[in-house]
Amino acid sequence: MPDSRCFLFSFWAALCIAGSGHVSPAMAQAENGRSETATTAGADRPNILWITSEDNGVSWVSCYGGTNANTPAIDGLAEEGFRYTHCFDNAAVCAPTRSCWITGMYGISNGTQPMRSRNPIPHDQIKYYPDLLREAGYHTSNPGKTDYNIGGREDKACWDFKGEKGKSPYGWKYRKPGQPFFAVVNIQDSHESRAHGSVDNVTKDPAKMKLYSYHPDLPVVRKNYAKYAEAVERMDAKVGATIEALKQDGLYDDTIIVYNSDHGGVMARSKRFLYASGVHCPLVIRIPAKWKHLYPAAEPGTTVDRIVSFVDMPKTWLALADADIPEQFQGTVFLGDQMEPAPKYHLGFRERADERLDNVRMIRDERYAYHKNYMPYAPAGQHLAYLWKAPLTAAWEQHHREGKTNEITGRFFRPRVSEEFYDNQTDFDNVHNLIDAPEHQAKISELKKALREKQLELRDSGLMPEKMRERRAATNGITIYEMVRDENLYPLERYLDLADLALARDPSNLETFVGGMSDSDEVIRWWSAVGLHLLDQHAMPAKDVLRNGLSDESHEVRMMSAWTLVELGDSKQALACLEEMLFEGTENEPMLHNVIDWMGEPALPLVKSYVDQGKTREGRYGISIFGRIAELNGW
Repeated sequence: MPDSRCFLFSFWAALCIAGSGHVSPAMAQAENGRSETATTAGADRPNILWITSEDNGVSWVSCYGGTNANTPAIDGLAEEGFRYTHCFDNAAVCAPTRSCWITGMYGISNGTQPMRSRNPIPHDQIKYYPDLLREAGYHTSNPGKTDYNIGGREDKACWDFKGEKGKSPYGWKYRKPGQPFFAVVNIQDSHESRAHGSVDNVTKDPAKMKLYSYHPDLPVVRKNYAKYAEAVERMDAKVGATIEALKQDGLYDDTIIVYNSDHGGVMARSKRFLYASGVHCPLVIRIPAKWKHLYPAAEPGTTVDRIVSFVDMPKTWLALADADIPEQFQGTVFLGDQMEPAPKYHLGFRERADERLDNVRMIRDERYAYHKNYMPYAPAGQHLAYLWKAPLTAAWEQHHREGKTNEITGRFFRPRVSEEFYDNQTDFDNVHNLIDAPEHQAKISELKKALREKQLELRDSGLMPEKMRERRAATNGITIYEMVRDENLYPLERYLDLADLALARDPSNLETFVGGMSDSDEVIRWWSAVGLHLLDQHAMPAKDVLRNGLSDESHEVRMMSAWTLVELGDSKQALACLEEMLFEGTENEPMLHNVIDWMGEPALPLVKSYVDQGKTREGRYGISIFGRIAELNGW
């Protein structure tokens, strides 16, 4: 809201307009350099304050039924605003999520889905939403976290106020008088790191913590929940402080306030994973009465049940600001007078997180979720250095190693099936896989069809291993975004078809995989090798073809061929192949280290030799994959 000086200036300018029909350039630029664009924009468009918190899903917020933490500030906002019941993150982890936010595009559509990959995109074709808000006359600010996971441009370059030491975190304070603003305030107090370290001095009662059913009920688990609940309450206090600062500046009744977390979390099997606890997020929006025509429901204090995906948010912010919305934006406007029909489904994706590879797609409606595991041979609960910094994770793994977990609490650490299907209404924890239930086959077919259609629409870049797609784009001198839109370089339908055959684990497809192992396209050879691997002992007739795969031009094909041969009892040449890549170099070292770990005991001599040669045991976020193997074996 303009201060009193701005109000007097505006009144005086209005009199000038009424008296003469003309405002001089000097008048239009007066009052601290305020622009004409800012003046007119402030008169008929709302300010927008976007408060984001890190890593807390709906289970940690009181107004969503969470009991572990008390969140009075968020609850109060919901009482004055609208609480969305079906808001979902697309990526389940921060950097790929923020890539979706800044571009309004799914990460899989432009190659920015692996964690901290920072692959370039064609910036001349893909605009950041703050640039478009600035063009529309808004002051934009984000003094906190950016982490957009995109190369070729500095993350902070798109913001007017980027944050400075000693300055307020409330960027609206630095706009021109009367200028409408879009301000991001990111609160880190609920971040995963707040669950690390000792849990001995918690103040909340561990006995009162409600645990996810997939976690064993252990004292350290309960204490870790309590520690994180305290962090969530500190976060909520900062949400309240931010809102109070807005009120103190006289802006509360001129500003749309949006609150949501950046994904779910934070206890193991939530953040980074596409289960409900990892992607189902709180979203609360307060709209002042002067903008009541933008209400998404009849009255404040009510709920909104439409699906909202994170990819919808930047397009919606642009619509609220009446800014230009280029065709690149892949979401749906869910609020305001430009509101579009609600999407029928939400799409989620998971690929590499830090040092660990994975590849999952999830599509869901308000109730049911279908998951496709493109790397089912990798257990969900493979050791990841940062995740293991929480005492809960290490205690859970140890409990499993001691043989004390059951079918539900132990599944996290076992290899997965190819497909999963969950009823989120009766099973929010996603522990009862209903993929084979006869009564759900029609819904499963519906979701599988919808997933394929969406993958084709978006040009899902994840149907080839990460380093392979980077190589192909670089060889052709283009970005991954451009590469996957060239049918000659990326025949997606063919890849999807063969991947589906591989995941089916049907012995009748043996000859298809054998033939595919000699295809000119390394992606086809990759999925053929995966298909043979997933056939397990049914792949015995293909041993000669797999031996040929040990010298394939693609190191990824070599790795999968070697692992499969070891599983079939033909180890000598296979292990020699892996050893050569390990010590003489490979074009995909992250995959090699993952494959050797997935192999387990047959590959232990390779790891022993590696650490004996003094190779580093440290990774980016702590102990490396091989360092962890050495630690477990006392080397």
